[in-house]
Amino acid sequence: MERQTEICIAGGGPAGTLLACLLARRGVDVVLVEKQPVPGPSFRGEIINGDGERVLKKHGILEKIQPEAVLPLVRLEYWDNQQVVKTILPDTAGGNVGIHIPQADLLHALLDEAKQYPNFTYMPGTTVRGLLQGEDGRYTGVKVRTAEGRNLEIRSSVVVGADGRYSSVRKYAGIPVSAEGHGYDLLWARIPAPEGWEPVMCSTIQNGQQLHLFTQARGYVQVGWNIEEDSYKELRKRPFEELTQTLIDAFPKLEPSVREHITSWQDFVLLDIFSSKSERWAEPGLVLIGDAAHTMTPTGAFGLNEALRDADVLHEELLACLERRQDTGEPLDRLEQRRRGDVERRQREQVDMELTYAQNFNI
Repeated sequence: MERQTEICIAGGGPAGTLLACLLARRGVDVVLVEKQPVPGPSFRGEIINGDGERVLKKHGILEKIQPEAVLPLVRLEYWDNQQVVKTILPDTAGGNVGIHIPQADLLHALLDEAKQYPNFTYMPGTTVRGLLQGEDGRYTGVKVRTAEGRNLEIRSSVVVGADGRYSSVRKYAGIPVSAEGHGYDLLWARIPAPEGWEPVMCSTIQNGQQLHLFTQARGYVQVGWNIEEDSYKELRKRPFEELTQTLIDAFPKLEPSVREHITSWQDFVLLDIFSSKSERWAEPGLVLIGDAAHTMTPTGAFGLNEALRDADVLHEELLACLERRQDTGEPLDRLEQRRRGDVERRQREQVDMELTYAQNFNI
């Protein structure tokens, strides 16, 4: 089985889906493949900062998301001994320190927009099984297995790897990646917000452990719990109540919700934390964006927003190339030229933020 298209995008997360939507709007034939059968995995970056907000507003996406799914956060608080010791407010009146948008809502808004165009094809439940190359070594498409169990070759002018930190496209292209641990992993949990809970982010150090709270749209609080790198197996040997009590001691107002909704290890999701840099982002006929090119840690909530910026820049470069009927090699290289410096600065900023984190609690 074979399918022809101009652009094949592997990975239906925010970056891949935004890119597909923007290209489809301009008449480009696009196929978007995604291994998950349903959009929007749980416990991923969902905070939109100023950079991401500008991209979504620029393309009229923000206004297409259900209003109840868009929650501007009003401040960032640092807590010590159950008291706020430092507060960061928005830069402007009526501003925010980040906007929470559930990833499923963002993806559905993008997909609903893209599906209006007959030149867009969405293939959920589809896994990448390999890449296609011409005799000259140029990448010419992907091999996939569809949700129905069929093997299919999708031939395209450009293959975009937007398939995350463990990118199959990057692996099949043999692009080296260097990864760096940051000394911690992260446990995620989600609980209903207590009555009267404000739309804030909170951070504290309790019993030597960093705890973070992110208010979410539709009445939830996401709990982020830093644990020592590779310590999860040992941690599970300890009484589970130690963890819940640590959270309750830090934020007593959460006690009823914590006791009802965090009752076992199954209520947590473990995320191993590392940053990475792909040696290069592009090969002839192929380009990487988002986590496939540059994995970030959750610190500062930069990863999602930098991925959206990648998609925005790449769509500009591809459109300019396709409109002039030029070879796509140069715009793929230009994405890296335009974006790598910014991304690496953000990664260094994350390291600095992690090293100086404890200074936020000096009274």
